[in-house]
Amino acid sequence: MSEDHDPPIEGEIVEPAEEAAALPALPARTLPSTIHILPLTEKPFFPAQTLPLIMNEGPWMETVRQIGETEHHLVGLVLAQGDKSDDARPEDFYGVGTLVRMHHPMRADGKIQFVAEGVARFRIAEWISGEPPFYARVEYPAAPRRTDTEEIRAYALAIINAIKELLPLNPLYSEELKFFLNRFSPNEPALLADFAASLTTAPKDKLQEVLETTGLRRRMQRVLLLIKKELDVARLQTQIREKVEEKMTRQQREFFLREQLRAIQKELGIAKDDRTADLELYRGRVDKLRLPEPAAKRIGEEMDKLAALEHGSPEYTVTRNYLDWLTSLPWGAYTEDKLDLARARRILDADHDGLDDVKARIIEFLAVGAMKGEVAGSILLLVGPPGVGKTSIGRSVARALGRKFYRFSVGGMRDEAEIKGHRRTYIGAMPGKFIQAIKEVGSANPVIMLDEVDKIGASYQGDPASALLEVLDPEQNADFLDHYLDVRFDLNKVLFICTANQMDTIPGPLLDRMEVIRLSGYLTEEKLAIARHHLWPRQIERSGLRRGQVSITDGALRRIIEGYAREAGVRQLEQQLGKVVRKAVVRIVGGAAEKVHVAVGDVEAFLERPPYTRERPASGVGVVTGLAWTALGGATLTIEATKVHTLNRGFKLTGKLGEVMKESAEIAYSYIASHLKPFRGDARFFDAAFVHLHVPEGATPKDGPSAGITMATALLSLARGEKPARPLAMTGELTLTGQVLPVGGIREKVIAAKRVNIAELILPEANRPDFQRLPDYVKAGLEVHFVKHYRDVVKIVFPA
Repeated sequence: MSEDHDPPIEGEIVEPAEEAAALPALPARTLPSTIHILPLTEKPFFPAQTLPLIMNEGPWMETVRQIGETEHHLVGLVLAQGDKSDDARPEDFYGVGTLVRMHHPMRADGKIQFVAEGVARFRIAEWISGEPPFYARVEYPAAPRRTDTEEIRAYALAIINAIKELLPLNPLYSEELKFFLNRFSPNEPALLADFAASLTTAPKDKLQEVLETTGLRRRMQRVLLLIKKELDVARLQTQIREKVEEKMTRQQREFFLREQLRAIQKELGIAKDDRTADLELYRGRVDKLRLPEPAAKRIGEEMDKLAALEHGSPEYTVTRNYLDWLTSLPWGAYTEDKLDLARARRILDADHDGLDDVKARIIEFLAVGAMKGEVAGSILLLVGPPGVGKTSIGRSVARALGRKFYRFSVGGMRDEAEIKGHRRTYIGAMPGKFIQAIKEVGSANPVIMLDEVDKIGASYQGDPASALLEVLDPEQNADFLDHYLDVRFDLNKVLFICTANQMDTIPGPLLDRMEVIRLSGYLTEEKLAIARHHLWPRQIERSGLRRGQVSITDGALRRIIEGYAREAGVRQLEQQLGKVVRKAVVRIVGGAAEKVHVAVGDVEAFLERPPYTRERPASGVGVVTGLAWTALGGATLTIEATKVHTLNRGFKLTGKLGEVMKESAEIAYSYIASHLKPFRGDARFFDAAFVHLHVPEGATPKDGPSAGITMATALLSLARGEKPARPLAMTGELTLTGQVLPVGGIREKVIAAKRVNIAELILPEANRPDFQRLPDYVKAGLEVHFVKHYRDVVKIVFPA
């Protein structure tokens, strides 16, 4: 290969034209012009190398046999592209390889092993056989004529010095150097360059460039660059190894010094071993506790066991952890209750706007505690939709009493060991959540809040709800037994406050142990006060704004409440206020304004189009508004009835109704169909009419009996062909005899009606006490009719 076709390298010096012309690729007289070819995949083979090679027997056995039949035993080793030499084709081979002499071929385990001794470079001129065994005609570049110039000697000296620097960094290089010196003289620069290249771990394409470079000076330039890079990598590896060894040596030295220091201190009597130190620690803790006799006895037994155990034994660690828990619990340590009712009222009013009935119930509860002298053995259940402040009320009760507060969620809990702990026989055993809470707060009478108690689960690992029965029963929790502690702990002084969105999923025996306090949704005026006093200042503080940088009017707050946050709680309202504050911050930081004032007309610019609009209750023939209760609060429910055709009698229900609601619709249909004449309807209307009754928002599941009179009124309106005289809403269960039975969720339903500006309601007579217990501001502006029989409903809806 001529010098003019060598690939260029960085910083090379172009050789004189006469030197390049002196290296024509002519075949040598003593070397065969046609040879067998074997592929290499990892790196090229150099003429200065002698190495053992291993190849697969299957594709190359015939090639090796034919080589063995030749007189010279010569074969060409050529680098092939790809990773599998067995699949190589002629087009995969590079153009330049190394002629080697094969020694001692051997077969073993499907492999062929032989020693390859490098002889000379060659260039493939023509492929004679394109299938294994590969056979090709080759040409050999002429050896360089001038190898004793000053420049060549300088390059050779630089390569030798680089190899000398490599030797101390990697002992493997010294073995290869000895083998090279046994065969060649270091004064042969061409072989020296090839040997130096073979030492490096350069990529195979870079090594192939060296092999293809016939010009000696340019070849030595490339090799010097590669060996310098190898030297840098070797130095870096040495530095890393030295740092690791230094760190390990320092750690070992510190360990030995600490052990020596410990031994000296022990001899002088000024230090103790780990076991003695642990025992003294636990004795010091026990002296500060007021332990009941069973606990004191158990701690004494465990300390005696610890004193007899070897420090390194697994049982020692288990016993030490157990003692650590036993002695860390606040046995007999109680905080003094603050039973000042006026102070409690101030705290509740400061923390919450609205909820006057809930606050009154809590004050009553605290008043009973003040009369007894302590608040003990009580379990409160706060039930209400999300975002109405159940968790924050629990925190306020703890603050009013001056007690420590601990909250954890039992929603989704499926393992009873979370409640009563794991037995100590298990690896990684721990006490249950209640003992962990007692230890963390450092008091035996905290306020413990159990969030989402209606979402507790059950599995093959046990039923946590059943495990809670012992904890939440005042008759049992004075002797609560945690599986890990295996010693009874008094939880009777703890005030438990549970929260739930609904009571339907709480097991009856568990619900029976709780005093229920209901939290309904907020009215617009209450939400306005909460936003002004709590939510808006909190968003300003979270955004890092100063007071007065961003302000909002009451009208804008009211617009956000009515148009963007109609849910029972205030969580969505807080999210919308956060969005307003963030967009205001963007304006201030971007330099568009120094202060931002949000008025009614600016709300849509901050929050886009409102999802709720000021709507009038639907009206028309067969259309009546009902009232419903959901886990998210109260809601209005429009019920529609229409006549499809008169070909045959029929009744169809849609709206994703539950079984109970379907039965209520059937009862309403049967009752109205059998009483059309006294209600001034066409007595034969249902004989030939196919009627379709639909409850909108069909994707939302609906169930319950409270829409009975509403569905009956929609069917009666359809049969009379007359719409209700005025906008009103109703709720009540209907029987086949026309009786109107009481329903639940009256407060939520009344609030839902006021939210959409319906001022006239029809409620069951049996729910009159529920309505009268509502706060005056909820009842204000409402006209309520209480009915016992459906005849009373007809007189109100169709007075003519």
